[in-house]
Amino acid sequence: MKIALISENSQAAKNAIIHDALTAVAEPLGHQVFNYGMYSAEDAASLTYVMNGLLAGILLNSKAADFVVTGCGTGMGSMLACNAMPGVFCGLVIDPTDAFLFSQINAGNAISMPYAKGFGWAAELNLQDCYRKLFESEPGLGYPKERAAIMASNRGKLAALKSASCHDMLSVLKAVDQDLLRAAIAGERFADYFYPNCQDDGIAAYLKAL
Repeated sequence: MKIALISENSQAAKNAIIHDALTAVAEPLGHQVFNYGMYSAEDAASLTYVMNGLLAGILLNSKAADFVVTGCGTGMGSMLACNAMPGVFCGLVIDPTDAFLFSQINAGNAISMPYAKGFGWAAELNLQDCYRKLFESEPGLGYPKERAAIMASNRGKLAALKSASCHDMLSVLKAVDQDLLRAAIAGERFADYFYPNCQDDGIAAYLKAL
């Protein structure tokens, strides 16, 4: 699985801590981690939580990534922005129980975490525990197990509802503020990571044309 890490400007200084915790768990499980930044608070390309959602939508809908790990001060802004995108199902994860239940019940493709609120002593251990609960088991198996079938049915209904209520991603890209879009893909490693992994020629062509 290709996992994309996206950090926004207010918490960019913690990118290395988050990246180290994520790779320590995900890579031994056979996953690849792509760090889309921000890498520091001084980066020339600055991401807001709104841009986090737009970038998550681009990565997931183009299949350049299979899963997105993002966040902000409380985690809520990035979660809302992600869930505004077609095909993105983002949960707010604060502790390992959240991570486990989101994976097993909701089987979404993105999480948002609080990197300021409650981010104290040994925070990196909580991050690792959360990522382990997300990625060590097959998602969508249900909890409790006897409710797995109804949970799967509800996920399908939610996906259908989202499909009915959202435009496709290319239409979104054409409709959003183009300066906002340019800023969202301005990270120094975006092109290096995105275009080799993108599986949607239409999205790739549109972004290159910007």
